[in-house]
Amino acid sequence: MENKRNQPSPSRFWMWFNPIGRETGGWAFILNRLTALGLTFYLYLHLVVLGQLAKGPEAYDGFVALMHNPFIIVGELLVVAAGILHGLNGIRIILTTFGIGITYQKPIFYALMAIAFIAILIFGIRMFTA
Repeated sequence: MENKRNQPSPSRFWMWFNPIGRETGGWAFILNRLTALGLTFYLYLHLVVLGQLAKGPEAYDGFVALMHNPFIIVGELLVVAAGILHGLNGIRIILTTFGIGITYQKPIFYALMAIAFIAILIFGIRMFTA
């Protein structure tokens, strides 16, 4: 008899990102998934931009002009935020994988996310006031 519950389907895929009814660990896992996808997308975008820069000085000048666009600046802040969130959440995962702080996963998650929020806030303030 086949177990239909574990079979892949589009509806099961979206459940991977569904935060409804999840506890803190589920939210942390979803956060890690989303930031990983965002950073992967950014990596490919970054490689495309670097390929454009190899076309010469005119392409570089166009790139510098594009970097002053407010949407690009907000995008840079989102990339930094994703990197910070993903990295700090990864530290929590590493600690618990090695058996450190398993009973304190929630407080560790909340503490690291508070640190992430402060770091993102400081970076954002410095980015937009510079």
